[in-house]
Amino acid sequence: MLTVRISGIAGAVLIAFAAGYSTLAQAQGYPTKPIRLIVPFAPGGGTDITGRSIALKLSEALGQTVVVDNRAGANGTIGADIAAKAAPDGYTLGMISTSHSVNVSLFRKLPYDLIRDLAPITQATTQPYALVVHPSVAAKSVTELIALAKSRPGALNYGSSGTGGLSHLSGALLASLSGINLTHIPYKGGAPALTDVIAGQIQMLFSTILQSHAHIKTGRLRALAVTTAKRSPAAPELPTLHEAGVPGYEVSGWYGIMAPAKTPQPIVARLSQEIAKILHTREVGERLAADGSEPVGSTPQQFGAHIRSEVAKWNKVVQQAGIRME
Repeated sequence: MLTVRISGIAGAVLIAFAAGYSTLAQAQGYPTKPIRLIVPFAPGGGTDITGRSIALKLSEALGQTVVVDNRAGANGTIGADIAAKAAPDGYTLGMISTSHSVNVSLFRKLPYDLIRDLAPITQATTQPYALVVHPSVAAKSVTELIALAKSRPGALNYGSSGTGGLSHLSGALLASLSGINLTHIPYKGGAPALTDVIAGQIQMLFSTILQSHAHIKTGRLRALAVTTAKRSPAAPELPTLHEAGVPGYEVSGWYGIMAPAKTPQPIVARLSQEIAKILHTREVGERLAADGSEPVGSTPQQFGAHIRSEVAKWNKVVQQAGIRME
């Protein structure tokens, strides 16, 4: 009886060893064919620019073509779902953005679970938004803007790229932390919202620095602060909202790369290391800077922790603001 039991244990050990050896062998031979990188937004946006910059250099590093596949729709949900349901073999990867951490609370039901169905590889970038106002607004600082909003509850309005987008939630977070009442005006994209704040049709906007920088320089917009925890290298003269009088305020746009859950850990580790090196090359860094982004290149563990933190943060904001999309 004892002999049989030992044999059973030995057999289980051998099976586990064989499975581990197979996974390691698979990772060591990886990749042997082209890799698909799903970008869940339309071509030309920040996620696409970042994805294509990485794909080009990753192709060179791995010796296999990395093909960008744009699958836009439902605030990034369609592309993320395709990535989550792909075979976990390292040959399908997916870009995600801040929007995906918001979607968890924004939509009643998603076809995938961001935490359970996708494996973090690395956070690629971080980028700030700038709080800009039309020059007619009688506020030259964030504290003056808050005082103005408190004196006229609901009279100040701000535009956004759409309900549930990061520019919308940036305003909702400002209202929550500073105890003011702002009126949200959603647009079908950041460009028309920017056009209307320049024209004075709306009074304020949380805009990307890339979009608003030229208009700030010409005086058509007044910039009050950036949303990130630290000042942006793209606009070092602007204080953070935390510095400017809103303690605890932080909004960072970000892009990252995921793989389907159960992708072998050695493959995830190799991809993370290769992409981190790529992000910190001068060529890619300059390309990202043109979009107002900074490279990150975190470990899978760090990126996973960041995603969980973002999900919790935006859940609180979405619930407090009463935002919901079907």
